[in-house]
Amino acid sequence: MGFYDRFILPPLLNMACGAAPIGKQRQKIVPLASGVVLELGFGSGLNLPFYDRDKVSKLYALEPSEGMLVQARKLAGGAEFPVEILAETAEALSLAPASVDTVLVTFSLCTIPDPHAALQAARRALKPGGRLLFCEHGLAPDTAVRRTQARIEPIWKHLSGGCHLCRDIPALITRGGFAIDGLETMYLPKAPQWAGYNYWGAARPA
Repeated sequence: MGFYDRFILPPLLNMACGAAPIGKQRQKIVPLASGVVLELGFGSGLNLPFYDRDKVSKLYALEPSEGMLVQARKLAGGAEFPVEILAETAEALSLAPASVDTVLVTFSLCTIPDPHAALQAARRALKPGGRLLFCEHGLAPDTAVRRTQARIEPIWKHLSGGCHLCRDIPALITRGGFAIDGLETMYLPKAPQWAGYNYWGAARPA
């Protein structure tokens, strides 16, 4: 990991992902998590304040980035429920099959190198009756915006730690072995359309 990825990129991503419109999206989805929870892409822990402490018995916080783990460990130590950091990739998830009640992923499927493998691993970790909660940015429905996304993405990926702008989130989730129960979408206010088309909802193993 280079100097930029370890020391420059984490605070930049933390600032961007901590913006108010994104925080409002987190408020919609994170409190729905319950039981034993696996969060894919814990980052610096921006979701932690939004969990309902009365509903979560334990959180497995998966985060492979060394730059993010410094802050993540600090926040995890002060949580009101047990938090275990998993310093590993989502594609190589080490949890046993049928070991979690909820998988949560927010603003991370854009960056995970192999989202298909990550979602399949998450599906294996879910108990029968468990569900996936997601909130992600991705491919916009408007042709002009899609063209802009396609034009910007090659440069954007290098500057933002591998973030993709053109991923079709519902299609990824379906291909990962899930059936989507509910899906909502919108362009986030105060965000450029090419980076601000948001999908959120819930899914269950198909």
